[in-house]
Amino acid sequence: MRAPIRSVVVIVPARNEAALIGRCLDAILAARSFALERLSDEPPTITITVVADACTDDTAMIAASVDGVRVIHTPDGNVGVARQAGVRFALATTDEPRDNVWVANTDADSVVPQHWLLEQINLAGLGVDVMLGTVRPDFADLSAAHVRAWHATRKPVETSRSVHGANLGIRASHYLRAGGFRALAEHEDVDLIARCDKLGGTSFATDACEVMTSGRHHGRTPGGYARFLRVDLLARASNPDLSSTPATP
Repeated sequence: MRAPIRSVVVIVPARNEAALIGRCLDAILAARSFALERLSDEPPTITITVVADACTDDTAMIAASVDGVRVIHTPDGNVGVARQAGVRFALATTDEPRDNVWVANTDADSVVPQHWLLEQINLAGLGVDVMLGTVRPDFADLSAAHVRAWHATRKPVETSRSVHGANLGIRASHYLRAGGFRALAEHEDVDLIARCDKLGGTSFATDACEVMTSGRHHGRTPGGYARFLRVDLLARASNPDLSSTPATP
């Protein structure tokens, strides 16, 4: 049993996501309300920070108009820098010991389920230091062939242990010991978890709070989830023995 979570900081990097940031934040606010209602005896503080990363659209303005959401800006166009800046800012606003703080990460093109935060808080209370959550694409964005391929290649969470910044939770003390997110243009989440694994601690992969993310085929990074959907998914479905493609989310 680890120290109870007294503060949750939700970090959302966003680069030109004006079309999707609203639904993302609505879902996070619903998850916050859901968690606080069920933890009414000793509720943690839950803050939401959007990092507007080199945005040239109305992302920041839309996010700032949502009550309870804080917005900071980074000029780099680098998701690792954005996540790092968001965590640093959020941790600076809480005095809680870092072992009692949980960092919940998602993406601006994603929609978390209502129980997303409650699930992470409960896992942290059981001693989990890192939660690796699954994601699924928004099927409305995919062709019928891509939907069939996704279902055909989906692996049990116990064997896939995929890492997604859109559904990643980590105890702040563990995050800091690992050195935090690095200034990487992509795979900053995988890099962080690789360093966490070397530290030890308790990691837990779960599909209990699966996050829906955009099914677009052209994303903000060249090798992210959008590339998986565009390039790897159909190839993997037609040839399951492919070893060079990323693990199926």
